[in-house]
Amino acid sequence: MSIRDFVDKQFIKVIDWSEPENGVLAWRFPFQDMEIMNGGKLTVRESQMAMFVNEGRVADVFAPGLYTLTTHTLPLLTDLMNWSKEFKSPFKSDVYFFSTRVQVDQHWGTATPVTIRDQEFGAVRLRAYGIYAYHIADPHVFFNKVSGTRDIYRVEELEGQLRNTIVGRIADTFASSKIPFLDMAANQVALGQKISDQMKPAFADFGLALDSFVVESLSLPDELQKILDQRISMGMIGDMGRYTQFEVAQSMPIAAANEGGGAAGVGVGLGAGLTMAQQMMNAMKPPAGGPAPAAGGGAPVGDTKFCMSCGKPIARPAKFCPECGAAQG
Repeated sequence: MSIRDFVDKQFIKVIDWSEPENGVLAWRFPFQDMEIMNGGKLTVRESQMAMFVNEGRVADVFAPGLYTLTTHTLPLLTDLMNWSKEFKSPFKSDVYFFSTRVQVDQHWGTATPVTIRDQEFGAVRLRAYGIYAYHIADPHVFFNKVSGTRDIYRVEELEGQLRNTIVGRIADTFASSKIPFLDMAANQVALGQKISDQMKPAFADFGLALDSFVVESLSLPDELQKILDQRISMGMIGDMGRYTQFEVAQSMPIAAANEGGGAAGVGVGLGAGLTMAQQMMNAMKPPAGGPAPAAGGGAPVGDTKFCMSCGKPIARPAKFCPECGAAQG
């Protein structure tokens, strides 16, 4: 091995990170007991930041650009190492790169329903899920509180912490919003913005910036959803009397088309509905004056027949019994 090969192996002239894979937030340059040559080059690409750390203490932080490493470009490290301004020797330092790219399509969701107090329904157990995006905004804070001195720190290692932080604050956010559940479901964009505003300080505490927060779905547990569906149905029905009339009108063509046989069952249901509606209407009317009709009144005996279902006398041309509503053959 030549002297030049030995020198090249021991002293590093260029420090950079090509970021060969996705999902890496922090990466330490592998020095392997080698030293940095004074006057060496540091390349920080777009969507990256670099930081020099001396014996666990953060020194200089570099934004994207090309730098020549001297005492002028490393003022904090120079102070920590007590170098003179004319220092020219190789030196040792840890160099960490941080990816500042936006980490998109990060998922959050409530593993179990969150209980909130709703203005309309009272205590409600709510499920929610969506996506969010963030990036490293302060490498110094991120290094001290999250990644530390590890060789590599990945997105998935932080995912659980961020997701639990989001879910842990959602109940308070929903409660403080004082927005009814139905209005929340109809205004998910505005709700997502409100949650984002309240989450940003928690992300900043880790050295991160929350770029977007989306609420994709709000839902109730199945048993509560059924109750809500019933309530919505009752609101859509509205006037019960009109609803009954509508159902009767819908049934009449079916009964007429199936006269005889199976029509008897349809007729019984139709007659029951008509009878109930008639009784409700009669109950709301004042009693009419005048004598009661004579027993046995109605159609002449020769023009009558007996209902096949209830046995009451009915007019011979009648297709349905006015008493029980059964279809006549």
